[in-house]
Amino acid sequence: MSRRHVAVIDIGKTNAKLALVNLADLSEIAVVTRPNTVLPGPPYPHFDVDGHWAFLLDALARFHTDHGIDAISITTHGACAALLDKQGNLATPILDYEFEGPDDVAADYDTIRPSFDETGSPKLAGGLNVGAQLHWLFEMDRGLRERTRTIVTYPQYWGHRLTGVAASDVTSLGCHTDLWNPRKGCFSSLVDRLQITDKIAPARRSAEVLGTILPKVAAHTGLRPDTRVYCGIHDSNASLLPHILSRTPPYSVVSSGTWTICMSVGGAPCHLDQTKDVLVNVNALGDPVPSARFMGGREHDIALGGQNVESTEAELCEVLETGVMLLPAVVPTAGPFRGRSAQWSGGKPAKGTGQRGAAVALYLAMLTARCLELIGHRGEIVVEGPFARNVTYQRMLRAITVSTVSAMTSATGTSQGAALLLEGADKSHFRTPAPHAAADNLTGAMTAYHDAWRQALAAVDCSDPSQ
Repeated sequence: MSRRHVAVIDIGKTNAKLALVNLADLSEIAVVTRPNTVLPGPPYPHFDVDGHWAFLLDALARFHTDHGIDAISITTHGACAALLDKQGNLATPILDYEFEGPDDVAADYDTIRPSFDETGSPKLAGGLNVGAQLHWLFEMDRGLRERTRTIVTYPQYWGHRLTGVAASDVTSLGCHTDLWNPRKGCFSSLVDRLQITDKIAPARRSAEVLGTILPKVAAHTGLRPDTRVYCGIHDSNASLLPHILSRTPPYSVVSSGTWTICMSVGGAPCHLDQTKDVLVNVNALGDPVPSARFMGGREHDIALGGQNVESTEAELCEVLETGVMLLPAVVPTAGPFRGRSAQWSGGKPAKGTGQRGAAVALYLAMLTARCLELIGHRGEIVVEGPFARNVTYQRMLRAITVSTVSAMTSATGTSQGAALLLEGADKSHFRTPAPHAAADNLTGAMTAYHDAWRQALAAVDCSDPSQ
């Protein structure tokens, strides 16, 4: 294969990144990041795409000078779409999905929104359903629908800026947009109801070649004009793809970041409860994947107050013995316990202490276990992203799920998956590290702590004792 280095554009909710991956062994040669700061408006909170674009072009030029770039792949967070005018420019800024504006017309949107049985997409707050975003945008700006020539999902927005080719991809459409039918593999009935059938870009598989870079991109970056750009993939599905290509079901992947996404492959059949933030994702091969999620990274940062301290074994034991625990939900708008208000039980460790760090790690592991339970998890659990570096979290998750837990420690958890979209990438170098060996004299104490946590939840909300 002539292509050796792929530049992966990775736009997460917290940071925008560019990673350079060596296709021979899937190692990351270089990574640069930029905060994904939301601009307040007008007309509404939106993403700083022009700032990202300048950052990406400069980083592409630097990487190409230092190492050489042979292709570009793209991965982004979900719940995001771009509306383009007839010149290919944004018809309106790209809405931040956390903005609550769409809730103002939620009742009207509910009258056209397809059922969960059709889309596998639960009703979510703010703009987390892309269909709700589009409905709100068209209601707030009555001329927008007419100005919009093309609608693309977020990875393909960056692909369009690179190549001029418009597309959407199945993983981004399958990420609780309300716009996709994952079982039939086609657009949902909402596309007709929103009157965008002739506007939404064709759905393509993530591994398809979108096109080659535009002359102005080649001139700015120094890349060859024939540099290929691949269609792109939703970030959680980028984390999942290496496992789909190398692992035999059943297993689950926990992709951590701003969002913690739990995905079950080959799990036990189960009823998916949309009220618990459970949904059907679509993987890079176009297949449905039962999933559950919560804002794990956001909850981690809020609960610790930005003072992350690694706990000692003694501090962890103290938390387990005293029963100090955090009850959900730190972010009440998402996750299996959405609608609840967070509270401490048995005391409240001070911020910046090891006890606080241990209690929050245990809390996050218990939320993850609940998500896995809701999607019929079976087999090994593979943790991607920041939680892969949290040993207390992994020990607790192992204890209460009675599963093997392995951690992927790649600096950019999604970059390998996005690189694997390229035909000929060497999958033989993809390896999951061995499970952490802390064999665990604390398993019994952790199991008892989890039981006490569930009992505390039941006491707070007696109407749902199964929580």
